[in-house]
Amino acid sequence: MGNPLFDTAPDFGQPIAVLKHCHERIRKQLATLERLQSHLPEHGADDEAQQAVAGVLRYFSKAAPHHHADEEQDLFPMLTATAKDEDAKVLQRLGPEIMSEHQQMDQLWHKLEGQLTSLQTGNTSALSGPDVALFSSLYLAHMEKEETWIAPMAKRIFSAEQMAQLGSAMQRRRGISA
Repeated sequence: MGNPLFDTAPDFGQPIAVLKHCHERIRKQLATLERLQSHLPEHGADDEAQQAVAGVLRYFSKAAPHHHADEEQDLFPMLTATAKDEDAKVLQRLGPEIMSEHQQMDQLWHKLEGQLTSLQTGNTSALSGPDVALFSSLYLAHMEKEETWIAPMAKRIFSAEQMAQLGSAMQRRRGISA
C-alpha cells in the first residue's frame, strides 16, 4: 500500500526527523490561524471555528513548549559541546538569536492564547490580524533558520550515541516510555 491513511510521526530514534515533523505540525497550526482570520468575520466563533481554536490551543500550549525545551535543554547544549571551527561560529551567531526568538514567540503566544480562549468560549469572534501575522512570520523564519543551519549540522556532527541520547531526552520529556 503506497499511501498510508495516517501521517505517522518518526520515532525518537530519529530525533532530528521528530523536530522536523514538529515544524510541519506548527506550519499546519499557523495555517489554521490564517484561515480563522477569514472565517471569523463571516461566521463568527461557530462550532467549526471553536474546533479549530481548540486544536491550535492544544498544540501551542502542550507540544510547542516541549519542542522548544528539546532545543534549549538538549539539542543546543549538545551541539555547542560538539561543534568545532565553522560550525561553532554558526552556533555562536545563531544560538542567541534562536533562544531570543523562542522568548518572543512565547510572549506572542500568550497574547494569542487569551484571544483564542475567548473565541473558544464564544465571548468574542475577534482575533488580532497583526498578532497572528507577527506570530506566523516569526515562527516561519525561525523554523527556516533551524532547518537550514541547525538540523543539518546536528545530522552531520552527532554520533549515533548522541542521536540516541537526544531522542531519549525528547521521549522522556513527553512522558513516553522507551
